[in-house]
Amino acid sequence: MDCRLGCGACCIAPSISSPIPGMPEGKKAGERCVQLDTNNLCKLFGDPSRPKVCLEFVATEDVCGANNAQAMWRITQLEALT
Repeated sequence: MDCRLGCGACCIAPSISSPIPGMPEGKKAGERCVQLDTNNLCKLFGDPSRPKVCLEFVATEDVCGANNAQAMWRITQLEALT
């Protein structure tokens, strides 16, 4: 599946332990990434400073569900299990 533009669940729900520009310690689960703009689009998309974990994330239906609310719920649940 293609990433749903404006979803942002993968930039909010999971914790990210690697440094992010503007967030040198990474981010906590449920914390909005500072690189997520007001339209829930990544400001670092296509930028070489984008963290590897973000580059490697692939939107799939089993993770992202059928809509943005399902994506947030599913990624939050996956985070809680890890």
